[in-house]
Amino acid sequence: MGLYDRYLATRLRMSDATLPETVALVITERDLLSDGAYTTLERFFDWAVQYEADTVVVYVSVLDEEVVPTLRRELSSIRAPKSVAVRGPDDETVADAPIQISIGLGGQSEFATAVQKLAESVDDGELTPEDIDEAAVEEHLVFPTNPDLVIKTGAERLSDFMIWQSVYSELYFTDVNWQNFRRRDYLRALRDYQERQRRFGR
Repeated sequence: MGLYDRYLATRLRMSDATLPETVALVITERDLLSDGAYTTLERFFDWAVQYEADTVVVYVSVLDEEVVPTLRRELSSIRAPKSVAVRGPDDETVADAPIQISIGLGGQSEFATAVQKLAESVDDGELTPEDIDEAAVEEHLVFPTNPDLVIKTGAERLSDFMIWQSVYSELYFTDVNWQNFRRRDYLRALRDYQERQRRFGR
């Protein structure tokens, strides 16, 4: 760890502010084509756990769905400090591991599927429309975790990711590309998070 990294780590430890319990990362399929991309992701998992994250969610946006099987194979075998759940565009099984990876499963599609399931339950007489609330929706999401911090690399643009879950998340944009993402970039994101006052929509 370099001198600047140690300085950031010290600032984090000395702060009375909390660290995010759930961290989400948004990258692209193209990011994973660069040399060392998977090693950087493994390090990201280590950093997150080291700095008290209980849950890590990674969203890999995909333009070409033909790459999904390859990405799923690679990401399912990635080294991680905790168990990993990988879900693709057609998955409906809840991701229930401490490290959750979404490959091209966008927030709009995930939300639409949850609504369809609720509509079917109403049609079957298992629910009434009055029974449907926020908790009912969340029970049918593949990624039911609400991130405290969402890190987006490469550009200051939102993506179709966890549109329900991240409504009150703190968003951190960095112009650092994934291939150049280092520990200090993660520590900067944490420091930025500590300096914010979360309002949860209030």
